[in-house]
Amino acid sequence: MIIIALGANLDSPQYGLPLQTCLSALSRLEELGLEISKTSRWLKTAPVPVSDQPWYVNGVVEIKTDLSPEELLALLHRVEEEFGRVRSIVNAPRVIDLDLIAYNDFVSRPGDHLVVPHPRMHERAFVLLPLLDLDPDWQHPLLKKTARELSQALPADQETMLFAEE
Repeated sequence: MIIIALGANLDSPQYGLPLQTCLSALSRLEELGLEISKTSRWLKTAPVPVSDQPWYVNGVVEIKTDLSPEELLALLHRVEEEFGRVRSIVNAPRVIDLDLIAYNDFVSRPGDHLVVPHPRMHERAFVLLPLLDLDPDWQHPLLKKTARELSQALPADQETMLFAEE
């Protein structure tokens, strides 16, 4: 299973509120040839690490593609740039964030530019809880634990709620 996480916590001048930006990014990914197989429910999540930033809208999707992991990551970065993502400081607020979480059973080698599976996915409620919508029995290729097992070990301080349009 190829998994991409989407998130945003800033309004986009071009696409609107964070949810609309995430949905527009999904449409753009489809235009560029990715097949979206499944989409999770959307969550509102507190920033990690905890800060005074606005809460995020987060979700995950399962995709199908013939692109290699490296090509897929380059495509995700290209879409982030198109959508106005500016990389300033780590964990800064953003109009869009597209992360390659997993690429089937692919595991990158130490020192690779691309790190798959995502190195902190198992610590993030904003990834694991939406992943439960796609496949609670999905198994992390390194940790050999399911999404359900990983979600049960999440730190208690990560606040989340199902997104309801306001």
